[in-house]
Amino acid sequence: MLKKSKEVLLDSDKAKAHLGISTEPYLGTVGAIALDKNGNLAAGTSTGGTTNKMTGRIGDSPIIGAGNYANNDSVAVSCTGTGDIYIRVAAAHEVASLYKYKKLSIEKAAQETIKEVAALGGTGGIISIDKNGKVGYAWTKDKLGMYHGEARVGEEPKVFWPLAK
Repeated sequence: MLKKSKEVLLDSDKAKAHLGISTEPYLGTVGAIALDKNGNLAAGTSTGGTTNKMTGRIGDSPIIGAGNYANNDSVAVSCTGTGDIYIRVAAAHEVASLYKYKKLSIEKAAQETIKEVAALGGTGGIISIDKNGKVGYAWTKDKLGMYHGEARVGEEPKVFWPLAK
């Protein structure tokens, strides 16, 4: 509860902006996707949490298929954003399904899934990699999503800071 105005703000971005601390988006999720030399895919997702969340409430991150997913036959996916919506969409698994069954590219599968998230009022982003090493990124807002990077053997690492200005 903000003592100054005696109001409750459930969103950390709104609370920070209200207090004049920051107008930049707060991105607390850390995600990782990987493809190793043996063809194994892996995904991991932590969460920055939800400000003032109800006791006992969990986010999407620990739910396989919502916040993260990996299957050696298809893709590895990590998501950030409005967790409840990612659960409803089964977002991480949806990327895998669109890739595997509809034969969409990993980029297109991530983009189509983020459209489903946005249509339900959710925000955030998806990072993904397919079994062939191709990557797909998608955000609900232009260049707004989790910080991410790419590292490949023999290549210079790339780092992306997806903040809209």
